[in-house]
Amino acid sequence: MAGRELTSLRSPRVKAARRLAKRAFRRRENRFLAEGPQAVREALEIPGGLAELFTTAEAEARHPELVLAAERAGAPVLRVSGEVMAELAQTVTPQGLLAVCEFVDVPLGKALEAGPRLVTVLAHVRDPGNAGTVLRTADAAGSEMVVFTDASVDPYNGKCVRASAGSLFHLPVVTGPRFDALIPELKGAGLTVLAADGAGECTLDDAIDEGLLARPTAWVFGNEAWGLPDEILGHVDEVVRVPIYGRAESLNLATAAAVCLYASARAQRGT
Repeated sequence: MAGRELTSLRSPRVKAARRLAKRAFRRRENRFLAEGPQAVREALEIPGGLAELFTTAEAEARHPELVLAAERAGAPVLRVSGEVMAELAQTVTPQGLLAVCEFVDVPLGKALEAGPRLVTVLAHVRDPGNAGTVLRTADAAGSEMVVFTDASVDPYNGKCVRASAGSLFHLPVVTGPRFDALIPELKGAGLTVLAADGAGECTLDDAIDEGLLARPTAWVFGNEAWGLPDEILGHVDEVVRVPIYGRAESLNLATAAAVCLYASARAQRGT
């Protein structure tokens, strides 16, 4: 189990971990922070995915199996005081376990080699909580890869990692491609590219009735406030809107993504 407790914020290991709260340092080190037992458990499922584990004495007593698994995986386990954990964590009430993890994203070409039938694309999505929730939704709906374009939030942002609830570790994640370069790659892989946008003339019901969703599909979801720009809408195969039957003005991003992805999942499974 972990040895001597670290109580100083000046500890080199603590300082190095704290810097990972900033995107520039994450990119330089190819590492990010993941909080809580669920995230630690999922990171341990990836060989070499967990690089270092910080734990308080209380958390170590509650989750000895995770600490032991980290040690068996060859990851250093560092016990820290509650005060140090409070500075390391990015939540108001830390759960006492914080992992330093290796980046998990993969190149676009490698992700497409597997021939995915359902792909989720986040274009110009800036809110990390929304992005993480869409990632979690995509995982639940059976999406086989998620793409964060260059204009979207960093998937390793702490709030995004937490909102994904472990799904960041479950499926291929691609980061950084420009949308104009991404579309030909998706279409070349046999995917029909659909944009979810309230301006679409084709409704989701129309897409279902016409059999459009039974095809291998890449769904594109845009910014929470202003949707997708014209330069993106002009490059997709179809712009699809989710019909609003009641008086609500619109659906939020995560809800719209859930409706669209599950519609595709159902159509592709013939149910």
